[in-house]
Formats: sequence, structure tokens, C-alpha cells
Amino acid sequence: MNVGVVRHRRDARHADQIPRHCETIVSMNANPDALPTDIRGYHARTKHASTRYALGPAFLDWTSQPSPYRRFEGAQLIELPLSDGPTPSFPGPAPAAATLDLSSLGLFLELAFGLSAWKSVEGATWAVRNNPSSGNLHPTEAYLLLNALPGDAAAGLFHYAPMAHGLEERARYEAAQVFPDGGFLVALSAIPWRESWKYGERAYRYCQLDAGHAIGAVAQAAAALGWRAEALTPPSDDDIGALIGLDRADAFHRREEEHADLLLWIATDGAASPALDTKSLLEAPRCFLGVANRLSEDHDGWPVVDRALRLCFKPMTAGLAPSAAHPAQPFAGPSIGDVVRARRSVQRMDGEATLSLDAFRRICAATLPGAAPLLSAFPWPPRLTLLFYVHRVQGLEPGLYLLARQDDAVARLRQAFSPDFAWAATGLTSLPLFRLRAGAVEREATRASCLQPIAGKGCFAVAMIADFERTLTEDGPHAYRRLHWEAGLIGQALYLWATAVGMAGAGIGCFFDDEVHAFIGLAPGDMQFQDVYHFTVGGAVEDPRILTLPPYPDERRLKP
Repeated sequence: MNVGVVRHRRDARHADQIPRHCETIVSMNANPDALPTDIRGYHARTKHASTRYALGPAFLDWTSQPSPYRRFEGAQLIELPLSDGPTPSFPGPAPAAATLDLSSLGLFLELAFGLSAWKSVEGATWAVRNNPSSGNLHPTEAYLLLNALPGDAAAGLFHYAPMAHGLEERARYEAAQVFPDGGFLVALSAIPWRESWKYGERAYRYCQLDAGHAIGAVAQAAAALGWRAEALTPPSDDDIGALIGLDRADAFHRREEEHADLLLWIATDGAASPALDTKSLLEAPRCFLGVANRLSEDHDGWPVVDRALRLCFKPMTAGLAPSAAHPAQPFAGPSIGDVVRARRSVQRMDGEATLSLDAFRRICAATLPGAAPLLSAFPWPPRLTLLFYVHRVQGLEPGLYLLARQDDAVARLRQAFSPDFAWAATGLTSLPLFRLRAGAVEREATRASCLQPIAGKGCFAVAMIADFERTLTEDGPHAYRRLHWEAGLIGQALYLWATAVGMAGAGIGCFFDDEVHAFIGLAPGDMQFQDVYHFTVGGAVEDPRILTLPPYPDERRLKP
């Protein structure tokens, strides 16, 4: 059987853990001619419910499954070093900044986007990566914009090829220095077809969640080298797309369009991010190299996903001051490399493991605004509140809890939520955690997440509730993407901290949106607050039939 076919079928774990009986998600009342006129309409149309699922493919056409690997044929591939050397203690940062060279870039890109393992069972083999992805479909691509490194004569635009662990030279500049000193740029883009092939209309949500996870993966990888990551708020989609060549005919094939997501500055000298003059960057002379590969031989069109892309176009906006970073408390745990490489999206929880109160407190603290190194990479104001279904946390009564990540929303949340909630302070130091309702909530968590037992058998589950209408009204429709980036970034913090404390995590993109709203007392049809992502943390049940193999050949690794 083709490896590319079974790769996702066997590892469709992260972000949309749809049960087998829900793989075919067909809306009972969708009108394909009535496309949404705004992003609120897209969000409403793509909600799952216990009586119907958002419109998706009637069956999975494995012959048209898109490749998860973008390559540029004809572009030079620069193989990057792979190191077995030690990395700093999680979560970092490293005590001193590493020199920017091919060796440090190799570690940075491996931890951010590289393969973490190959999996094999019953003749099927597939890869998993250090950055999570919905269904292991990986819509996110990563590009680097670098001044000339030692031994090179020109700055360049590079595309990261994870299977080869190398940089493809996509464009070569005429000058050695084009970008500001003190760091380099990472651009993230998305190929929606990779997601819509399996998930249909809801795919646009998952592309944005994946971008949020990628922000977190970049930030954690930067911390391993003593660097700092920061998302840049001003650039428009058009500017980012032109900067990485997405406006060119050789960038992708028809129906496999690639779209700009965001730009990050990786500070290698500890200084604040520079003010980029994108106009001058776009005018810098350069020569493009290579032609994008074709990902599928056949395609199905998803007009609603295309419409969402147009509705959420981001223009140039004003810059924002970076978030005030709050360093993590000292943690006597494993190294960053061990945590990142061991992270997995689990499929089953044991329903027995208990999380210590200290571990729970650390996990919660890592999701707060400005928490370094992940949340500090996100300069936008927080717009998500976390609803915890607590099952087995030592010293914490089972029940429904709320972590108030934005102080100015608490009063509105109390007014919008059920009047029966207690809003009892838990007394956990520095955590704005409230108990809304005491008592077992395993059944409620399971039902909320498309009847998936994993949500009820973990130590806790989380529903991420967005300050939805306020954000869109204040910032415009492109902020819809940002809500999902924030959710994915929080999910990445949960993944890594769960791994660090000896547990496991799983992102859940399949949930009954409006049933969650009804459970917490939100008025029907009111879009003031909206559920955008679920997650669970607990004790993993490993499948002994699955063999885990090294991600890269041993001979490529540089021994310490």
C-alpha cells in the first residue's frame, strides 16, 4: 500500500479526532449555493452538532490524498546538520544565545518543523512531526529569510523540507545583507487543500489552528537556542505572500493554492524586533529558483473554504508592542529536545492517571498571556477564556472550572453564562481560576467533543471560548484567524507541558459548538462568545502493535 495514503489514515489524531462513524460528515441542511456573506456566517455554517456534521467529503478518495511535503524541483537543497547534543532544560531559554549558522538553524528547524519519528504497523509506515497537525495533514509550510551566513555571498529566501531536513534555496538576493541585523524572519503559509481533502468546509478552521501550533513550535525551538520569537502584526497577506514568492506562477499548482499566514521575527541577539520596511524588502533584487511540486492528481473544490480565505484577507495594520514576557518558574524536568521530540497526539487515555496539583498549576500558568517562551511570542491582546472539565487533579475537586485569561471579560462572562454557576475562587496562587460547578463532568466533556471518550478519560479537558463578536467588531474579519492562532498556540503549550510532566495531550477539533454554548448558559444564536477548540491531557494508552522508528538515519546525526 502507498505510504502516502496510509500515513494520515493511521495517524489522524490531532485537532479533529472524529470517531469512525463520523468520518463522513454530511450536513443535512446545507445549501451549496448559499455561500456565507461574512466570516460569522462561515463560522455558523461549519459548526458540528449531534444531529448533523459540517459539510465534508462523502468518502475519502485516497487516490487524491495530497502529499504533506512541498518541494521545489530545481532548487538547490542545503542539507542541515542533525545534532544529538544536549539542549537546555525545558522550557528554557538557553542561558546564552547560539551563533546563527547552519548548525544552529539545523536544531531550530528540527525542533520546530522536523520529523519526530516514523511509525509502522502491519506493513504501513507514516511520519509524525514535532509540530502537530490536524489529521497529520500538515497544511503549514515554513520559509526563512536570511542574510548571508558565514561562507555564503548572498541573502536568500529558503523553504524548509522536513523529510530531507534541508533548506531549499527558493530565491537568491544580489546583496549579502537585505534584512535587519540581530535575527531572521520565518514566514508561515497554508495549503488549505491538504485539510479540505479530508475535512471539507471546516478545513479553514484547522489551517488556522495549525498556524497557532506552529507559532508555539517556533517559539519553543527558538528558546532552545537562547533566541526569542515574536509574531509581527503589521504585514498584509499580500506583502507576506510576495515576500516568499506566493504571487508567482511557479509557487503552486491550480487548486493547490498556498496562502500567507504570518511573519515572525527570530531575535538571535535578544534585542526588540525591528520595524520592517516591507516595501524596500520587496524591491530588493533577487532571482527565484525552482518550481513547486504537484500535491494531488485530482481535486475537489470547496467554495466555502475559498470564500473564508477571501473574507479573512488581512491588510496592512498598525504595529503592536510586544507582550510583556513572564518567565516560567524553575522546573526540574527533562530537556527541551526530549520534550519536543517525545510529544505525540494520543488517541486513547487510560481514565486512571491523576495529575498532581503542582503540574496542573504549571500547565495552566503556561497558557496565560505573556508566558514565556510560547505565549510571549503572541503580541495581540488575549481573547480566549479556558473552560476546564476537571476529572482527576490531585487536591482539586472534580467539576467545571474557568481560567480567566483576560480580566476585562470576566464581568461579561458572568453575565452571559448560566446564573447557576458559583464562580468560587480556588485560591491557587497567581491563577485566576474559578470553580463554576462541582461534581463529575466526564460525560459532559465526552459529549461536547463529538462523543469521543478521550475527553472524559483524561485528567482534564479544555474548551477554548473566544471573545468572538468583540474581536471581529474591533479588529475586522481577519481577526477570525487570530482567534484560532491563539487557540492553537495555547494547545501547543498544553502539549509540551503535558509531555514535560509525564502525561500526554491531544487536540480535538471535532466538538458540538452550540451544545457547549448551551451547557454553559449562552443564549441561542448569540455570537458574543464562541467555542473554537478543545484539548485533553491525561495518561496515554499506547498501542503495542505500532513500531516507532527514528525520524532520520543515524549516520546523519552529529554525535556530541
